[in-house]
Amino acid sequence: MATDLRIEIVQGDLTREATDVVVNAANSGLLGGGGVDGALHAAAGPGLLAACRELRRTVLPDGLAVGQAVATPGFDLPARWVVHTVGPDRHRGQTDPALLASCFTSSLDVAAGLGARSIAFPAVSAGVYGWAADEVARVALDAVTAWAQARGATSVDVVRFVLLSPPVLAAFTAARTTP
Repeated sequence: MATDLRIEIVQGDLTREATDVVVNAANSGLLGGGGVDGALHAAAGPGLLAACRELRRTVLPDGLAVGQAVATPGFDLPARWVVHTVGPDRHRGQTDPALLASCFTSSLDVAAGLGARSIAFPAVSAGVYGWAADEVARVALDAVTAWAQARGATSVDVVRFVLLSPPVLAAFTAARTTP
């Protein structure tokens, strides 16, 4: 069990991460979409969509709620699992930072439940869901740190934020260095 959590911030392509878990910034339907969701579905192959359809058919007939998380296999991805989480959409009035924080902590809970040692996150809710990258960065880093302090030793010992664009990378780097 890990006692110290290492947080990394890198620019890169989430679909190429060889962590145990990659987190999908999914929509509640879990059936693919644009951005991170579309890229992960494309890279994972048809098995991911089939697994998501099965989740919808069996345990999530109404879809996945905002702030919650659920796992599927990673299929053709380097990651063993995909943890899907639905970020809050500011354009729909979902402006509570606690909902956003829950995306990160719920994903960590699922990853720990799988016995994962490493997890890679995108900037959930930044971009099309209308949250500013600097706010997502602050909430995400605070949520991960609080989760680690509250949980103590878990299997998860590496949290990597994998950010596609230089401005989002800069926002996360700045949030990490701001007290």
